[in-house]
This record gives sequence, C-alpha cells and structure tokens, in this order.
Amino acid sequence: MVRVITGFVVAIGSVLTPHIALAQRSGADVAVTAPLERQYAGDLTALHDKVLALADAIPADKYSWRPANDVRTVAEVLMHIVGEWFYLCPVSVAGKPPEEFGAPAEAMRKLERIAIKAEVLSQLATSWAHCRAALEAVDPGKLIPDSLPARMGFPRVVLLVSGDQHEHLGQLIAYARSIGVKPPWSN
Repeated sequence: MVRVITGFVVAIGSVLTPHIALAQRSGADVAVTAPLERQYAGDLTALHDKVLALADAIPADKYSWRPANDVRTVAEVLMHIVGEWFYLCPVSVAGKPPEEFGAPAEAMRKLERIAIKAEVLSQLATSWAHCRAALEAVDPGKLIPDSLPARMGFPRVVLLVSGDQHEHLGQLIAYARSIGVKPPWSN
C-alpha cells in the first residue's frame, strides 16, 4: 500500500512540477534574499509580462468592453497602468515621470481616453521602458522617506505600488475571462 501511495505521489509530482515551474518562471527571477529594490523590480517585471500578455490576447474589439457602466473599460484599465508606469513607478524609487507627463490627475485622465489597441500597446511599451529605466537606476541611498510618496519608507511604498499593480492585473484577468479570453500563462 505504501509503495502504491508513494508511486502515486511521485507520478503526480512529475506531472505538476513542469507546470509549477512554468507558472513561477518569468523574466524577473529574483532571489528572495536579494535587496528589496531588486525584489520590487522583479515583481513589477513579472507583473508587466502578464499585463502585456493579456493586452496582446484581448481582441481589439473588446478594448471598449466594461462589466458595468460605472467602471473602466479594458483599454482604460490598461491605460491606467500606463499612467502608473509613467508616474507612480519612477516616483516610488525617488525618480521622476517624463517631463511631458504633467500634472498626474490630468495626465491620467488624458491617457485613459486612448482606446485603440495599437496605441494602447505602444503606450504600454513606452511607459514600461520609462518605469524599467527608473527601476534600473535605483540608488538605495535615495530611498528615504523624504524622497518618496507621502514620506513613506521604501518597504511601505513597495507594498502600496505592488499591491495596486496586482489589483489591476487581477481586474484585467477577470475582464479577460468575462469576455472569453484565457490568460495565456494559465492552463
């Protein structure tokens, strides 16, 4: 009996291991023991990869879809993320948004009016390049409360920004599934 159970566990493990590894793999593999700024960059990179995969997988004619009248469309969610990559990401590591970004509230409203898939994808690429450059230029000595949003310490900023970004990813996953699009990384 023990041999049968052991064999069953080994068989299940050999079937699941490649799927678990695939689900955990990304271009953002960062050791848990890495400094927090590297873990943060890794987390946002993994999130970026999933957002981009969903943006690609969702058909252009579904970019105007919304689950209810008083919530964002698919394009608006994606463009909200664009705004956060232009503004919130660099500010979270004591960087700056692009000079032409302007006042955050106004800039976000303007970005969220972009609804054509090709333009959204272009903005995702441009904003991510800006965010990624800020993450790569992090000077740990500048990650002090006085240089960060609301004078928070860096660990709090990481939780705030990462949590917000993951919330938007979850929103996009729900939207995608609601319109019949399976997230490309899921089985």
